[in-house]
Amino acid sequence: MQLRDGFRLYPNGSQRSALARAFGCARVVFNDALRVRENARAAGLPFVTSAELSRALTAAKKTPERAWLAEVSSVILQQSLRDLDTAYRNFFDGLKGQRPEVGPPRFKSKRDTRQAIRFTANAGWKITPGGKLRLPKVGDVPVKWSRTLPSTPTTVTVVKDPAGRYFASFVVQSSSEEVLPPVTGGVGIDLGLGHFAVLSDGRKIDSPRFLRRAEKRLKRAQQNLSRKTRGSNNRDKARMTVARAHARVADARREFHHQLSTQLIRENQAIAVEDLAVKALARTRLAKSVHDAGWSQFTAMLAYKATRYGRTLVRIGRFEPTSQVCSACGVKDGPKPLHVRRWTCGACGSVLDRDINAAVNIAKAAGLAVTACGARVRPGPVPAQREETGTHPRTHPTRVLQTGIVDLR
Repeated sequence: MQLRDGFRLYPNGSQRSALARAFGCARVVFNDALRVRENARAAGLPFVTSAELSRALTAAKKTPERAWLAEVSSVILQQSLRDLDTAYRNFFDGLKGQRPEVGPPRFKSKRDTRQAIRFTANAGWKITPGGKLRLPKVGDVPVKWSRTLPSTPTTVTVVKDPAGRYFASFVVQSSSEEVLPPVTGGVGIDLGLGHFAVLSDGRKIDSPRFLRRAEKRLKRAQQNLSRKTRGSNNRDKARMTVARAHARVADARREFHHQLSTQLIRENQAIAVEDLAVKALARTRLAKSVHDAGWSQFTAMLAYKATRYGRTLVRIGRFEPTSQVCSACGVKDGPKPLHVRRWTCGACGSVLDRDINAAVNIAKAAGLAVTACGARVRPGPVPAQREETGTHPRTHPTRVLQTGIVDLR
């Protein structure tokens, strides 16, 4: 399993200039190649291959207009062409239905706040004995090592984020020694806004609401930015202040997701979550709260950590009636308004918490044996309600089963 490990870089002034030059050259090569393919498409010519683009890049370095492309490593220019191929492949696969649809490749702007270049193994980069990252035509860049790499990295990507910070992202191979010893039990997770996560064992994880807590500071910074003249140095400084404020929120949210996902992976052998329609929920009046929660990022962390450490992650369908079924007896009593947080089951008389009941049903739908409110929950016979006992002679038994009523034959 391949993983990415990111570390903070601290380049000096000359190294930042060299990285800015590399970012610009990679962007120009990407835009030139995209323009060649778009012109060929408009003229009705065949699709320009990667080999033709690579030869054109080599020839462009010998011209006076593009001679400055030779000032950076040739590997990052070739990787820029690979990125264009990946963008086209994703676009065509989306049209074929092989992956979610994405738009066609677009030209990159020098005003983009995020820049990235990639060095492969044949670029000659390495980690020095002193712990610095040696990049070709950039120099030895200091790295803040927070952990040890599990294996020798094959690729490093240097990223400059909107807040002006530099990071090195290494592609490494996960070792089999990282698999955790097996444990017993599993857990179902019901993600929400009131509580970030409610577990099937009754625990409720409060939602930190990082964006809501930082709204006042963000509001002041954005108001200050709106008052600056466009194109001025003061506006650039104000934009950086806003970007750093947003970066602090994103970093705090990511750290919370990492800690919670690691804890759940260590404690449980199997984890069940609901496949939420996050994109659809982000188009409602709850959009800001949905984005602040970051459910997609959290479930993605659970997915790769489960694969890495030998755990099982199960996703159940978003249309599973987890809030309509009693987790104690299994009777489905219909949808309930959102303000109803507790109710009493009409069939068995159990007093149910809406969120815990949903978490237990998520775990049961995934085939996990779970514990709810201190009692062991296991599949069992469902008693028919008084008014539903027996069937009409003309009612087909299979149709009765589809309505949730037990077949008494």
